[in-house]
Amino acid sequence: MKVHRGEIQLGCIVAEDIMGMTANPIISKNTVIEEEHLNILQAFHITELVIEKTKADGHPFRAQVSIEKEIVDEEINEPVGFIDLYLMTIKEFKKEFMNWQSGTSVNVARVRELMLPVIKTVQENHTYVYSLHQYCTKKDYLFHHAISVGIISAMLGKKLGLNPGQVNQLALAGVLADCGMAKVSPHILTKEQPLTESEFKEVKLHTANGYKMVKDTPLLKTETKLAIFQHHERFDGTGYPASEKDNRIHLYSQIVGIADVFHAMTSEKIYRSKQPVFKVLDMISEDLFGKFDIKVVNGLLQLLGDLRTGTSVMLSTGQYGEVMYTKPNAFTKPIVKINETEELVDLSQQKEIYISEVFA
Repeated sequence: MKVHRGEIQLGCIVAEDIMGMTANPIISKNTVIEEEHLNILQAFHITELVIEKTKADGHPFRAQVSIEKEIVDEEINEPVGFIDLYLMTIKEFKKEFMNWQSGTSVNVARVRELMLPVIKTVQENHTYVYSLHQYCTKKDYLFHHAISVGIISAMLGKKLGLNPGQVNQLALAGVLADCGMAKVSPHILTKEQPLTESEFKEVKLHTANGYKMVKDTPLLKTETKLAIFQHHERFDGTGYPASEKDNRIHLYSQIVGIADVFHAMTSEKIYRSKQPVFKVLDMISEDLFGKFDIKVVNGLLQLLGDLRTGTSVMLSTGQYGEVMYTKPNAFTKPIVKINETEELVDLSQQKEIYISEVFA
């Protein structure tokens, strides 16, 4: 089987001679891969090789791409697929969360290590944000939600002009916003019916518990810890835990808060079906007016609603088309040319029609 160099494990057996612009093989067929062979592959810039399906110890080969590595190998410039990277990140984050449930302290360095490769990939192609909700499952919603809120928070922070260091801190604030959920009774986290009043009170403690879990780490800035505590506060004072208002709610808290709401509304949850991305954006701009600072709302609309000309979309009518023009004051309602009829549809004049899917 042909595999990428980064997938190779010690004990793999070479199935074909590996040539390196030399008369003789640099590694011969049937060689059992050891550490020195990995160095040779790197030195000769070998990106792919053919190996046997079974390793020297008799176990079948199973590819394992390490997410601790950089997204792009600096020498071969070959990116890891986003879906694989994202799903591996979810898997590793789930392990961290289960550790917290067992009483282990939050390893912020490890969480940072998990998040940075994903953030880097999405920054290179922000259309991945449109598909985050598609990978979310009811069973693992909590873990998908954490990673996705971290991604969206970082992208929104960048859109609002924050520097790279601040963007990374926002990513951590987003992914750790619900770390306090590890202190909530497990049966509440998996309950399929609406929560009782007492259960909801327990859930609402997650902001304070999350803050307690991270307050002593030097790897998070004060404003990052504050965002974990405040991300359910609302601009009009209707949020929790302290019913703060207006400028008493930090910008980081606002960003994480709106990212949290957006992903929750677009994702499949145990007790609620997901909503299309652009329908949710409309709901946030209309129904949640006054809950968030207008610049944060506009930032989200610009980040996700301002589609480039030529972007392929599907409308709620089932028709396929491409974006022709987006008005400055109507980010979620562009003019779309229908593929089949070439008719131009101005969504800003069609309140009942919205974009139901974006194709990267």
